[in-house]
Amino acid sequence: MKIRAAILEQSGLPAPYAQSRPLAIREVELAGPGQGEVLVRIAAAGLCHSDLSVIDGNRPRPLPMVLGHEAAGVVEALGAGVDDLAIGDHVVFVFVPSCGTCECCSDGRPALCIPGAAANGAGVLLAGSRRLSETGHDLNHHLGVSAFADHATVSRRSLVKVDKDLAFEHAALFGCAVLTGVGAVMNGAKVHPGDRVAVIGLGGVGMAALLGARAAGAEQIVAVDISRAKLDIALSLGATDAFLATEDGVVESIRQATRGGVDHAIELAGSVAALQLGYQIAKRGGELTTGGLPAPTATLPIPAVNLVADEKTVRGSYLGSCVPARDIPRFVRLFHRGLLPVDKLLSKVMPLSEINTGFDLLRDGSLIRGVVLPEA
Repeated sequence: MKIRAAILEQSGLPAPYAQSRPLAIREVELAGPGQGEVLVRIAAAGLCHSDLSVIDGNRPRPLPMVLGHEAAGVVEALGAGVDDLAIGDHVVFVFVPSCGTCECCSDGRPALCIPGAAANGAGVLLAGSRRLSETGHDLNHHLGVSAFADHATVSRRSLVKVDKDLAFEHAALFGCAVLTGVGAVMNGAKVHPGDRVAVIGLGGVGMAALLGARAAGAEQIVAVDISRAKLDIALSLGATDAFLATEDGVVESIRQATRGGVDHAIELAGSVAALQLGYQIAKRGGELTTGGLPAPTATLPIPAVNLVADEKTVRGSYLGSCVPARDIPRFVRLFHRGLLPVDKLLSKVMPLSEINTGFDLLRDGSLIRGVVLPEA
């Protein structure tokens, strides 16, 4: 079938993207679902820094590629072997397809699925196929999803069914921002009631982590960012304290405000400076949990003796250390009960045709989360 999709052919074009237009919206061919695959009509897709990092070249991916990995939509067709979804079901996309049988999946850690990671790196679906093409040439899939389009063919393992009363522009956010941010708090750091928590980096994922810390019962929630405007938003969402990361003496200020440091520093900015700050503001015996994905060449220097003497823990959290089939419905229930107000993360809804402008807004910090809607 013919669909409209946003294609990235070259990374590293200069901003503003409204002028350089790295994403070209064109008509392409989408093949129907094969064995274990599903055709979904895209209803809403979120703009995320993981997409931006491919656009600006910080995270190399095979090109040309149809971008987009955070989305929600409606099932339109089922491939052979898919018997647990029905046409008309509403689904959220997950950007790591899990095979269910590799060592990591068998250990209950589907975010680390070995075949899923290999497929994502190669720009193919979990089974190794490409379902997108243009003038006879294959196009690569972004993280098994490629949601900046009006339809997508994906592995069944890339989808979680959700309630039909969940608005699509909110449902989309559960596939990345909420999974990664709330999951980093609840599954990665395992925040308990009464804990002191710092969230460093207040994009969509960071703000979701802040909501997660509040839902988990944290006593003190410290918001840290380089933007005063985002700090103000964080305070409105439940942060108890806010600090500008660029201020002189910020580490000591946070340590003083938290009686010696936080139990959990959660880094979601994707920078070495943010990681270092998080490690420094964790209390003795405290923990740094990171889900920020800095550039592949970045390294984190840690004083080895301090790591031992202070008994600090540093851990990664990919996809919020989530089991998506378990956690997306759980987080949606928290949303419906008013305990996880994900709708407050949505800054702007725009048509797919404005996607390059949307990434300009994301790049300059004007968006917490923006969502694009395919035009009719």
